[in-house]
This record gives sequence, C-alpha cells and structure tokens, in this order.
Amino acid sequence: MKKFMDEDFLLSNETAKKLYHDYAEKMPIIDYHCHINPQEIAEDRKFDNITQVWLYGDHYKWRMIRACGVEENKITGTASDRERFQMFAEALPRAIGNPLYHWTHLELKRYFGYDGVLNGDTAEEVWNLCNKKLQSDEMSARGIIKMSNVKCIATTDDPADSLEWHKKIKEDPTFDVKVLPAWRPDKAMNVDKDTFPGYVETLGGVVGRKLATFKDLLAALDERMAFFNEMGCVNCDHGLEYVMFRPASDEELEAIYQKGLKGEAISECEAEKFRTAMMLHLGAGYVKYGWVMQIHYGALRNTNTNLFKKLGPDIGVDAISGRDSSGALFQLLDAMDQKGALPKTILYSLNPNDNAILQVAMGCFPSEGVRNKVQNGAAWWFSDTLPGMVNHMISYASLGVLGNFLGMLTDSRSFLSYTRHEYYRRILCNQIGIWVENGEYPDDIEYLGKMVQDISFNNTNEFFGFHC
Repeated sequence: MKKFMDEDFLLSNETAKKLYHDYAEKMPIIDYHCHINPQEIAEDRKFDNITQVWLYGDHYKWRMIRACGVEENKITGTASDRERFQMFAEALPRAIGNPLYHWTHLELKRYFGYDGVLNGDTAEEVWNLCNKKLQSDEMSARGIIKMSNVKCIATTDDPADSLEWHKKIKEDPTFDVKVLPAWRPDKAMNVDKDTFPGYVETLGGVVGRKLATFKDLLAALDERMAFFNEMGCVNCDHGLEYVMFRPASDEELEAIYQKGLKGEAISECEAEKFRTAMMLHLGAGYVKYGWVMQIHYGALRNTNTNLFKKLGPDIGVDAISGRDSSGALFQLLDAMDQKGALPKTILYSLNPNDNAILQVAMGCFPSEGVRNKVQNGAAWWFSDTLPGMVNHMISYASLGVLGNFLGMLTDSRSFLSYTRHEYYRRILCNQIGIWVENGEYPDDIEYLGKMVQDISFNNTNEFFGFHC
C-alpha cells in the first residue's frame, strides 16, 4: 500500500516519476486566469486565520459542506471563523475521490508543513498550526505568490475598472511578479439583464460622456480597451451561457440597445444578435492589440433562486448546461476569421461532452507561426478532477497536438490554490508515463521532459507573450 500523498503522489510508474521530479516540479507558474483581488496584492494582505484565506469566497468548499447538511449560517453566515473551519474539517473526510480532498492536503503540506490529515478531530491542531504560520511575513499575499514560484498573474477586471491597484503594483519596485489586468466585458454584453442600464451609465461616467447609442457604447469600450492595453493587458475573457451566432443590421442593433437602456424586455433572439455583434467588434480589437481571447461557456448560473436572492452569485449553486453550441461556435470563429478579426483563442466548456468538439476546432483555424491559434483550455470547474483531467488529456492528445497545450490555471480566488498546478503536472507526467511504459511512445526522456516543461510553462509564456 502506498503512503497517502508521498513524494510520488499520483505517479504510478518510473517514467512519470522521472518526468515530474527532474523536469516538471521546479517549473515556474503563470496563472493566466484567476479571480485574485489585486488590491490584496498591492496592500500585501496578511490573513488573520486559515478560514479567511481558505473558505471566504470559495464556492467549491461551500458546495461540499452544504452537501453534508450543514446549516448555511455555519458556511456563509454569522458563525465564527473557527466554527466555519470546523464544519469544513468534519465534512472533508467524506469527500473521497473529490479533488478538494487532494487540493486541501497539498496546500497543508506545501504552505504549512503539515503531513497529517484534516478531519474533525485534527481541526484544532491544524487551526493553530496554520494561524501561527499565517502571521509570518512569508505567508502574506505576496509571500505566498513568491513561495509558489509564480512569475505572472492575470486577474479578472471589468472595462469600467480604474485599475488603480494594478498601477500601484506596477510602480512598486519591491515586487517583481507581473500582475496584469485581464479584460472581462460580460456586463457590457448583458443587454437582457436588469443591471444593463446602470452599467452603461457607470461606463459612461468613466469615459466622461453619455452613451446614447450603440455606437457610443462600442466607442467607449474601444477607449477602455486602449487603456487596458497601456496597463499591460494581453488577455480577455468572455463568460457566456452558450455560444451564439446571429448577425443583425445596424438598425436592429440600435433598436435592441435602446430597449436595453430603458430596461424593457429583451428576447433571446435579440440578446443573441446583440452579443454576436459585440463579439465580432471586440474580436477585431483583440487582434489589433494582440490579445488572447478566452471564451468560457456551458454554465447554468444561479440555479437555486432562494440562495441567489440571499447570497448573490458565485456561491456554489451553478450547474452544467447540456445546450449544444457547436454550430454557432464554428460560425462565430469563421466569421471572425473572414474579417481578419480572429485573435488567438482559448475555448472552455463546462460540459466535458464538448471536449472533442473544441479539440477538433483547434485544427480548423490554423495560423502560420502560431502553435494552435485556437486552443482548448484546461479542464474547467467541475471537470478539473483527476479523471476529468485524464480524460481531457487523452482526448486532446488523440484529436490534437498535446505538446502545444497551455497547461493549468487556477481560476481561483484563493492565494493558496497554486498547488493545483502541481496536481495537474503530476497527472500529466503520469499519463505520459503510461503511454511510454505501454510502448505507445518512445522512451525519449529528454524530449518528453522538454514537452512537459513546455506544457507546464513555456507554451503559455509564448502564446500570451508574457516574456517571463
């Protein structure tokens, strides 16, 4: 029997062990998609206790604790941080096979030097150990980033954001990790949401004029895009429920925009026309600045109305959509390509059934001098499990070129989540090792080691142009 989480954790063969320990383990990290708060980096926040850094805002953990029947007050309510931590510790042992179990213990081992297991009985010991360690300078926000060997972080930022905290980080000579903004224009595209009129007013205030027409909105976004570019942005992201393609005339788009400004009901067809026009326009801007475009789709958001009304979005009640976006996706990419407005693109679907579709899409839009201009991104959200990652890798390798893959990202709000890169790299090395030891690929360790390093770091660095 193997010891739990020893140095060869998840490495089941000798090739895997060599690839990981000799090549992957020491590679730096680029976290090109996350939800870290740049203010906490600028101010080098210190956390009072492990609950603050671990459980605040972590909907993965909230979802798991709720599944064990714990009352909401002890998850997101007024319960003390110590009590919240106890609820997590008591629920965790039930989560066998869940990546949360592995992530939690990797974080305890790497950041706090704890080699035991977390459960209800050890919660007090772990609470005291972690809280004591969190008081040291090396466990501040910046300290954790440096300890994790992170070279570059791209946050998630709205076009109306002032980026003041990014500016402060950029001007601080004491911190040499790149922290770049990443453009997330979802609020500007949600013409069918009741928040749209207020958002347009906010964006107008930022650019100093009223956005009376659809062309005014596009001009304001162009202005903000130029500002983001000046601030070092090379990356954008669109969170879509599904991918759509429904072209419309200028007159139709203006009428839809005016309805949205007035808060009038917008049909699904009208919303699709508006979002299609926005994607085509913004795509041209991304090409102009050389940005990478990410599209995340396939999530059913806020499925529990009662919890959404009580707690708001991103609280652990989202689900996987089974809606087919394949036809519209290829139409959208092709329309962008025809107009010379298809940027480097990374596609993610929350539904693992879409993996093959996205991996086939990679071969449909080639570009000279670029390895896979269109990429399928890492297994996302409900799919970034051990079997989810393995299935994603096998499919990616079967239908594409695995050596071109961009590797892992955290997609997290937690400063301790960088061990997800280690988790992914171990799984990657193990899968390659299986192919080698099964005689499916030559035992060329030097070449494979370079490939593992490329997937871990180098491909991302080159694809985005981070120059790390």
